[in-house]
Amino acid sequence: MRKKYVRVGFTPAQKAELWERWRRGEQMKSIGRVFGKPSSSIFKHIRSTGGYTPVERKRAPSALTLAGREEISRGLVAGQTVRAIARALGRSPSTISREIRRNGGRRRYRAVLADKRAWKQALRPKRCKLVLNGRLRQAVIFKLKRDWSPEQIAGWLKRRYPAQEAMHVSHETIYKSLYVQARGALKKELVQYLRSKRQLRGSRYKKVNKDPRGQIKGAVSISERPASVEDRAVPGHWEGDLICGPNNSFVATLVERHSRYVMLAKLSGRHTETVVNALIKQSRRLPSELYKSLTWDRGHELADHRRFTMETNIDVYFCDPQSPWQRGTNENTNRLLRQYLPKGTDLSKFTQGELNKIARSLNERPRKTLDFETPAERLNACVAMTN
Repeated sequence: MRKKYVRVGFTPAQKAELWERWRRGEQMKSIGRVFGKPSSSIFKHIRSTGGYTPVERKRAPSALTLAGREEISRGLVAGQTVRAIARALGRSPSTISREIRRNGGRRRYRAVLADKRAWKQALRPKRCKLVLNGRLRQAVIFKLKRDWSPEQIAGWLKRRYPAQEAMHVSHETIYKSLYVQARGALKKELVQYLRSKRQLRGSRYKKVNKDPRGQIKGAVSISERPASVEDRAVPGHWEGDLICGPNNSFVATLVERHSRYVMLAKLSGRHTETVVNALIKQSRRLPSELYKSLTWDRGHELADHRRFTMETNIDVYFCDPQSPWQRGTNENTNRLLRQYLPKGTDLSKFTQGELNKIARSLNERPRKTLDFETPAERLNACVAMTN
């Protein structure tokens, strides 16, 4: 005889703790262990609201309570008039009259049923701005399909329509419209154009594991990098790293600190000779005034950094061990590039022309840190100043 399993849900206290742990960035597996449930059970619960903590509903102070409705019910049974019941509750007779009429009249009035009906009818979700404004909705959809992030879209709209409040929308509204389908504003299929393509809105406090790297002989520490590089006021200082894929496939990523301009280089391997040759070739695409230094991680692919400096006259600096945050611009850029080069993708299948197209797409997207200018616009301004 098969054993029957009884599905046990979450109590209100457990739901509150679950959402608090989710906001703190805990993984679903660890949350599931706390409640003795599989991660799939936690996922189903969180997915119902797209990863957003549900807002607790509250009654208006002026609304009738269940206790007040029970007083009405007892008064009707005792044969009291509407005015007598209203005086006992400190309410207007018209309020009591409407309450009785809409819930079956004197003979059929039931306090519990009337309270449930009122609570249900009070749920009138505010219609999303993207539902009400078709022009705004189409603009958001168009930019999403161009791989713009919701934050970039929101910033661009404010710059494009500074005096039209109706064409402004927050990035969180766009995210909610994607992840909470009950809003009926944006189709679920548009999630594929987001960088992460995740099914839920994740916590901002989610922890990221560090990736320890090796040592480089003769490496010049980032602590010796001139202070003028740190404030990003002067263009020409770059950060670089490798993106790795299966089958020993690699792509070199370079980003300019001032403009966030990106360049990608196809690699046949990660041997230092291969990487240095590719970086030398990329450096010759720009005027010398726009390529003065390069900051790299502790990967051995740049062990031959002295040859790179000799042939390009570009200084190379290395981050401290286990400190990728010291080249945060490049780390962030690599995360953006994963929208086009997802983890698990064989990078050897991309031609240099295809990589240039990806870089151009990223360089033509507005950036919040540039006041929603594009990296291409910012770098072009730098080029014009050097001429």
